Amino acid sequence: MSIATRTARTTWVDGLAQGSGTIHPDSGAFDDLNVTWASRTEEPGGKTSPEELCAAAHSSCFSMALALKLGEAKTPPTELRVAAEVTLDEVEGVPTIVSSALQVEARVEGIEAGAFDAAVAAAAELCPVSRLFAGAEISVEASLMEE
Repeated sequence: MSIATRTARTTWVDGLAQGSGTIHPDSGAFDDLNVTWASRTEEPGGKTSPEELCAAAHSSCFSMALALKLGEAKTPPTELRVAAEVTLDEVEGVPTIVSSALQVEARVEGIEAGAFDAAVAAAAELCPVSRLFAGAEISVEASLMEE
């Protein structure tokens, strides 16, 4: 039995270049989002893209995994700031998500750098979205914030 299942639906109208879509989350957690090919490959213009949604998923998932690992080490974070930059590139003539670069800033009282690095590495292995992106290049740059 699965832990959780979530659904979002997209309605797309017209061809790829001139068409547009609306993403609707079944949870109601956010309003419908507009998406176009141009918002994916050019300027967003107030619309989202699958890559931006993947970045949101990856940054939030990694935040949770790192918070868990830091808590297990008895050094829960005061604050985590995680950014994910997801890159769409052409691979053998096919648009492909090739990487997700995570940048982590953390405020964690009483933690040594080595223990922090170990928690980051463990979170990288644990994060389900990182595992989903297993074929992509995933990098994590992490630093502790000054107190």
